[in-house]
Amino acid sequence: MASTTSTPRGTSHRPDPLTLEVVELIGEVVARFHEDYEEAAAEHALTGAQARLLTLLCLEPLPMRRLAQRLKCEPSNVTGIVDRLEARGLVERQPAPSDRRVKVAAPTPEGRRVARSLRESLRFAREPLAGLSEAERVALRDALRGMLG
Repeated sequence: MASTTSTPRGTSHRPDPLTLEVVELIGEVVARFHEDYEEAAAEHALTGAQARLLTLLCLEPLPMRRLAQRLKCEPSNVTGIVDRLEARGLVERQPAPSDRRVKVAAPTPEGRRVARSLRESLRFAREPLAGLSEAERVALRDALRGMLG
């Protein structure tokens, strides 16, 4: 009779070939997405970091410290990025609604337009995904959500 005990996470065991192939494919998808994202950002005269920050702010205005946490960088780097985006009229600093002593960065209407255009210009993920049926896209979305917990 076959054993039904599973190997605990974190213990040494060799992944099966299918798992190794999936890991390699995920790595390739991530690399190609980043490449496409950097190209799309450059088409809008933005760095990748500026584009990511602008995209985050379109979800919700955030204080510098929270932006730094989300971008996994130092608050001083975020301040510089916000300064450059503010100089281009894409971001503005506003008092936080909950505490007027705190400043949050928020996109301007032009910043929202640029972020929307940036998203629309991403080709890598959109084109292959369009070739999948809705059921396949739902299954892929659910599998990715499951991986992220």
